[in-house]
Amino acid sequence: MIFAAGLGTRLKPLTDTMPKALVRVGGQPLIDIVMSRLLAADYDHFVVNVHHFAQQIVDHVATRDYASLVQFSDETAGLLETGGGLKKAAPLFADDSPILIHNVDILDNVDYDWFSRQHLPSEDAVLLVSKRKTKRYLLFDNAMRLMGWKNIETGEIKSPYEYVRRTGLSQHGEPFNEYAFSGIHSFSPRLFALMEQFPERFSIIDFYLSVCHRAQIVGCVKDDLRLMDVGKIETLDQAETFINQI
Repeated sequence: MIFAAGLGTRLKPLTDTMPKALVRVGGQPLIDIVMSRLLAADYDHFVVNVHHFAQQIVDHVATRDYASLVQFSDETAGLLETGGGLKKAAPLFADDSPILIHNVDILDNVDYDWFSRQHLPSEDAVLLVSKRKTKRYLLFDNAMRLMGWKNIETGEIKSPYEYVRRTGLSQHGEPFNEYAFSGIHSFSPRLFALMEQFPERFSIIDFYLSVCHRAQIVGCVKDDLRLMDVGKIETLDQAETFINQI
């Protein structure tokens, strides 16, 4: 699933007349860059959510060689965030295969074939993480099972475990492993059943943090992870250099 519904407000004025999925980097629309890499990793079924200038994305995809592999999840009535968007798209996934989730405006050096192999049959979701510096970290135990989330500036902690919220430590008083989330994850469709109690609009991270005590949500560390969020006008030239490097 490719998240392409966002307003792209940081890319104004380009996104005053087009969706961020069609903003070009190195002469190519972002959606084509992401799609080409996923196609090279043998993915053959894609769901793209759309909202802002939705028809432009639909029309563009119709002209591409990969058009027959794409279905659209229509969010023109209102943005649903990452969790709500995935929940709405659930009927478009035909089997129980894990779903790779990727934002249309993220560039990276991930080998998606390698990442798909990290998702074991016993696991409900695998979150790609790294030691990148950030203000907000996911907390994992030594088995890399998700235990919570922490804002290191405010000290706020989210977790379904009361002792984690209270102490920020494991049951044995040990610190957790802190990793930054890449926004790339592999999601088992069996988790859709746990989404039924959630509202129409919600964050996927809030969902993971709410169910990690009853589902197998794990982290996968990529030490050499390189990510670039093509979120601002001034990053477009840098993004072209980044693509050439990876």
